[in-house]
Amino acid sequence: MSKARNKRQMKQNELRPPAGAKQKRKRVGRGDGSGHGTYSGRGCKGQKSRSGGGVRLGFEGGQLPLIKRLPRKRGFTNIFKTEYNIINVGKLSVFAPGTEVTPEELLRAGLIESRGRPTKILGAGAIQHPLLVRADKFSVSAEKKIVAAGGKIEGTQDAA
Repeated sequence: MSKARNKRQMKQNELRPPAGAKQKRKRVGRGDGSGHGTYSGRGCKGQKSRSGGGVRLGFEGGQLPLIKRLPRKRGFTNIFKTEYNIINVGKLSVFAPGTEVTPEELLRAGLIESRGRPTKILGAGAIQHPLLVRADKFSVSAEKKIVAAGGKIEGTQDAA
């Protein structure tokens, strides 16, 4: 048995926006009786009252503009910059002695977020046991600490 529908169907031609959602556009320069006649809401005289008047973005009336006073805010972003996964030597102590540490192992251990970027090992922290570490780049101090602990390093890509 199907239930009888008591609800009235909504029709597209009956849809109306809520009250106050639509406003008429302001028509200026249509006589004093309209409330926007004579100066048409532009005040009296001056550059901003004229047709096509006004100043460009950032213009400060001839004063040295803010963008020129703050040189650190200018410049560009290098779109070719290489972003690295950064790992400090101290974090490698979670691996057992003699382990081969690769970017895949670092990902499994949760030390890096993705393999999309190259991996670089930095020298902060200390390492006590030997590891075979494979990464894209090593800092000089990281290299010394890994070798001093009896480990080895191998680059996964050619150094530039």
